[in-house]
Amino acid sequence: MEIKDIHFTFSDTIAGYVSRFDWDRDTFVMETAGGATYEVKLTANTYAELVRNLGDGFIDCSGDMRNMLGAGRFLYAYGVFFPEQGQLRFEAKHLVFLGREIGEFRFERQDWWIKQVKALGDFYLRAQFGDGPIDFARYRTMLNLEGEQTGNIRQETDTISRLVYGFASAYMMTGEDRFLEAAEAGTKYLRDHMRCVDGSANVTFWYHGIDLLTNGHERKIFASEFGDDYDAIPAYEQIYALAGPTQTFRITGDPAILQDVEMTCNLFDKYFIDRKLGGYFSHVDPVSFDPRSETLGHNRARKNWNSVGDHAPAYLINVVLATEEPRYKAMLLRTADTITEHFQDYDNSPFVQEKFHEDWSHDSTWGWQQNRGVVGHNLKIAWNLTRLFSLEGKQEYADFAARIAELMPGIGGDPQRGGWYDVMERTKSDDQDFHRFAWHDRKAWWQQEQGILAFMILAGAVHKPEYLKLARESAAFYNAWFLDHDSGGIYFNVLAEGMPYLLGTERMKGSHSMSGYHSFELAYLAAVYSNLLLTKQHLDLYFKPYPHAFADGKLRVAPDLLPEGSIELDAVWIEGKPYENFDRKTLTVNLPQTGEQVRVRARVTAVGTVEHFSAVVDHDGDILRVTMSGDLDHRAIPGFRKQLSEVVAGNPQKSALVMDDLQSMNAEGVRTIVFEKQKMSIDADLYICGANDEIRALFECDEFVDEITLLDSYDPAKMN
Repeated sequence: MEIKDIHFTFSDTIAGYVSRFDWDRDTFVMETAGGATYEVKLTANTYAELVRNLGDGFIDCSGDMRNMLGAGRFLYAYGVFFPEQGQLRFEAKHLVFLGREIGEFRFERQDWWIKQVKALGDFYLRAQFGDGPIDFARYRTMLNLEGEQTGNIRQETDTISRLVYGFASAYMMTGEDRFLEAAEAGTKYLRDHMRCVDGSANVTFWYHGIDLLTNGHERKIFASEFGDDYDAIPAYEQIYALAGPTQTFRITGDPAILQDVEMTCNLFDKYFIDRKLGGYFSHVDPVSFDPRSETLGHNRARKNWNSVGDHAPAYLINVVLATEEPRYKAMLLRTADTITEHFQDYDNSPFVQEKFHEDWSHDSTWGWQQNRGVVGHNLKIAWNLTRLFSLEGKQEYADFAARIAELMPGIGGDPQRGGWYDVMERTKSDDQDFHRFAWHDRKAWWQQEQGILAFMILAGAVHKPEYLKLARESAAFYNAWFLDHDSGGIYFNVLAEGMPYLLGTERMKGSHSMSGYHSFELAYLAAVYSNLLLTKQHLDLYFKPYPHAFADGKLRVAPDLLPEGSIELDAVWIEGKPYENFDRKTLTVNLPQTGEQVRVRARVTAVGTVEHFSAVVDHDGDILRVTMSGDLDHRAIPGFRKQLSEVVAGNPQKSALVMDDLQSMNAEGVRTIVFEKQKMSIDADLYICGANDEIRALFECDEFVDEITLLDSYDPAKMN
């Protein structure tokens, strides 16, 4: 069909970069990632907005949109195609900008993903527990679009664990105790209700879930009742049962959690492992624990992506980060070696092979998968092998990840609209230019996560401009289209052009497939990769270890497996006070000998860089101290203004802005301080300490010096 044969209009989204704007014709030309160019017509009804985070209000920029359409600008244009006069004309109805300035991406702000994880945590706390106490007996697997429980009595182990992961990650990023309370309560609930310990075999396994009965009792659901795994114990359910508790262990060091990890790994190494041919079986029989039992049917003697590849991101990397135990490192590298050896199939397909028989021969007839590739699994391999390359340095890992990064954007990525597709046929016939979609061209939230994290960490590790470009475009699509600003949370699926798809189980915010894992994991690791590898901004992480929790007395705070020598531990606070007993290079904190649980805040920074701007708040006796460094310019003002307003809201009587390491400040920074000072009580004192001559002159020029006290250095004795 040619353009002349199209006799209907249709709406769609174009993602691309502006090349020029024509003021006279009110049009602009944009080029997509795939190299296609379009002339976009603005109309009287075209409106524009800035991408916004969860919890933010609508940010209208319709009045300024023409001034913002400068060359090099990346944006989304949603509108209508009109086939007329031999052309396919496009009129924009809605523009989404990623920042006010060309080259600015708002999701690269230091606190973007931190704010997002807080909003996600609030959404799931409200959805599962309402205004009442955090009681996981009230938890339900199924949540509708608005985050309301559907009344289903089933509690699934994996979805609780994944939500626990989310709450634990939210605490690590925000330090808000209610998130840790939820993570620990959920971990305890899993241990009390979903765990089965076989002391004779020294293994732990986890029930599929429980049904809460009307008489107050519960019924254990031993084997899976999910269709693909019915009447079997799938490896991935045992794997994800550990996800939430392990992330919680990183915070608290609870030895009971580590014992659960150890005994569940015993389960894998006793019943799931194939010691002869390698890898882990995907299912075992619930009675005999035999992976070759005839009762397993189409799951008999099978191996797959989940049984091998999911160990690393779900729990193994996190337990290695927290303990450095050789057993878990060896297991981690063994899974990576298995993937590298058996999953590549580039003589036959650009997709990895995911389903196998016992002898690693390919299984191309299993269930829904047949001979199909999951885009997100390919990206997940690239992401995790890049992480493990930082741990071990095996070139095979880096080469495999690079191959995926080379192939997937042109096949599983959408060069027209942005984002990543779902399931596709692994091969195409000679008369086909495109790999066919298995069912649809919708885009799932979890596969966007894999694309974002894969290219973020690749960009940070390999420094190829095309990786950074793909990382930004992937994060842009997710933040522009997947955040539900009306009901909260994240949409399960969107249509190819970005509009939410709200039918069936894809309408849900909680289900067998969706809980608080991928969206929280994305927020956590996107903050890690963006701040520490790409934009070189600090990241504060929070921990709350129990007394004597870690055998060697060391708290390990490395946020992820990152390129060797790329990050360091810059500062530590315990119970809000600066603490010096830590190792900058190994990112370990020597915990104080105390009988109390202590709150630890650890600031991680990129090595060899000076952060653009930083403001650290702490207390020195009755003085609230804000230690500033870097350059307080227009880029830093929004974050500083928010931070200072929070300081003032605490109604401090003595505040000190310590500026010894502040290189520069603009007039906007001074006005920010003036504005917030007027909100302080009339008898409150504000001290400016250690400002250089240029900054001091700004205060004196604005005649604000009468409202404050200027000191040459921070000296509490002069603040009485």
